[in-house]
Amino acid sequence: MTLKERFRQIKKFPTWIYYLPCKILLCLRHIMRHEDIDPDGLVEHFTNNTDSAAVAVVWHNRLLFFPAMFPKKLRSRTVAIISASRDGQYITDLVSQFGVRAVRGSSSRKAVQVLHGAMRNLQNGSMLAFTPDGPRGPKYRMSKGPIHVASTLGAPIMPIAVNYSSYWELKSWDNFQIPKPWAKITLVMAPLIDIPKDLDEAGLEEWRQKVEQVLNSISVDQVKK
Repeated sequence: MTLKERFRQIKKFPTWIYYLPCKILLCLRHIMRHEDIDPDGLVEHFTNNTDSAAVAVVWHNRLLFFPAMFPKKLRSRTVAIISASRDGQYITDLVSQFGVRAVRGSSSRKAVQVLHGAMRNLQNGSMLAFTPDGPRGPKYRMSKGPIHVASTLGAPIMPIAVNYSSYWELKSWDNFQIPKPWAKITLVMAPLIDIPKDLDEAGLEEWRQKVEQVLNSISVDQVKK
């Protein structure tokens, strides 16, 4: 058995393993050049208003610095919707070090559990965070899951991008991005998108396309030469 095959058999590492990576990312957030583009002041609003709730969406390949870009108070009120897969367990354990809680499942697996978990947390004024093209893609293609949750619970969608001026790209389905040491990290908060209540299938698809278009418009990839 190869080393890679042995690694893939490990379903869960000890939680303490993720402590140091978390601290490194938080440190780099302050050391590296960074910029926040948030014209509507959404980060401040959702940090200080505990009765506000929203469904945040960010592409899967921009997750590395995603938790580190937000204040500790907001992270503690954030609930990430994370796949029930093995890879999802790794992400769950990492974001827990940032104070982010998790509801396990997706639009295709444990969907009812996700909806119930989302309902409980939105009623408490939390921010739900989806990677709408995860866990297996296709890349930059949004699922209907976040739209369904927002429509059912009456919460707005919050498109978010974490862009890097320069990065390494993994050979994974999402081309996961790792910023280079001299890169600039930019957090982009698009205006909230109000989703109509109780959408049917046609309505879900219509709004899925609208939100996908907005999210892609703020998610800037490095130009390949």
